Amino acid sequence: MTPKIATADRVSREELLAFVRPRHRGILLTTRADGSPQTSPVTFGIDADGRVVVSTYPSRAKVANLRARPAASLTVLSDEWDGAWVQLDGTAEVLDLPDALEPLVEYFRSIRGEHPDWDEYRAAMAKQGSACCG
Repeated sequence: MTPKIATADRVSREELLAFVRPRHRGILLTTRADGSPQTSPVTFGIDADGRVVVSTYPSRAKVANLRARPAASLTVLSDEWDGAWVQLDGTAEVLDLPDALEPLVEYFRSIRGEHPDWDEYRAAMAKQGSACCG
């Protein structure tokens, strides 16, 4: 049987989230000031509202790019190299601390489950100065 390659299949939001939720690695595409593409390998989670959440540092290129031009694409791959994949396109919102703190909790929870000490986690995130892109 011939494999399906590069199809333009449309799926429901529920089907899309079912594919994306268990996966946590992707390639984020943003646009530099000169208009050229910038790709960044990222880990991500899906929050309770079905939004992609990425944890990063405020000084990273992807954050500067998104502050200037919030359009973004995320490619989510299967664990198998030749497996299914999807591209998500949308508008990103960059959240800085302290506004990013609770979304960072959701990011951790969506990837790893419950933390043994949420106060300790929040303190570590605040110390690192993390930003959160959703």
